[in-house]
Amino acid sequence: MSNAFTLDTFLFAVAPYLAIGIFLLASIRGYRNRRFVFSSLSSQFLENRQHFWGLVPLHYGIIVVLLGHLVAFLIPREIIAWNSRPLRLYVLEVSALAFGILTVIGLTAAMMRRANVSTVRAVTTGRDRIILGMLLVQAVSGVGTAILYPWGSTWYAATAVPYLRSLLLLAPDVRAVALMPWLVKLHILTAFAIIGYAPFTRLVHVLVAPMPYLWRKPQMVRWYRRPEGALRAQ
Repeated sequence: MSNAFTLDTFLFAVAPYLAIGIFLLASIRGYRNRRFVFSSLSSQFLENRQHFWGLVPLHYGIIVVLLGHLVAFLIPREIIAWNSRPLRLYVLEVSALAFGILTVIGLTAAMMRRANVSTVRAVTTGRDRIILGMLLVQAVSGVGTAILYPWGSTWYAATAVPYLRSLLLLAPDVRAVALMPWLVKLHILTAFAIIGYAPFTRLVHVLVAPMPYLWRKPQMVRWYRRPEGALRAQ
């Protein structure tokens, strides 16, 4: 058994289960102990303009990209059949790339906002920076894969989907993944890393409130502070 095979086995046959296990245990424990603070801890009331131009493109982009991955996972044969016509393949590939780029733009704007807006920077934690960095790596590696290794909707359905299904069947088959380019491997590994780290970050709110703020009406937040004289009188 070669060292490369051993490394691939650990990264793609062992690490995914570790990430999923951490996600489940940490999510259950966190919800039992802190169920009323499962929140995105939104900073929208601190600054709204850059928040809109960062978070809206991010959420719409990432939702469409994730749905695309899910559809290809559920019906890979139908996706391959759809792609047998060049025009339909081009439309699918260009659309996926466009939403991937939209995700990168949203993440970049969100990171710049947290770095440049003083009120938002004050409430930004190290975990926020780490998860945003992980998401950016995931998005950039996905866009890079789409550009450098085109027709991904076809080869994803033909190679990555069988690997992912083998994980669900508790019989991981890493042979196809081991032959993939390093950029594709990075994309897969970052996805599992995000899953394992998500329960410790703001992303945990998707477990209880998926994305209602994408279509909800604007909300007004009011701060109330007692006058200093009233505090001294007490």
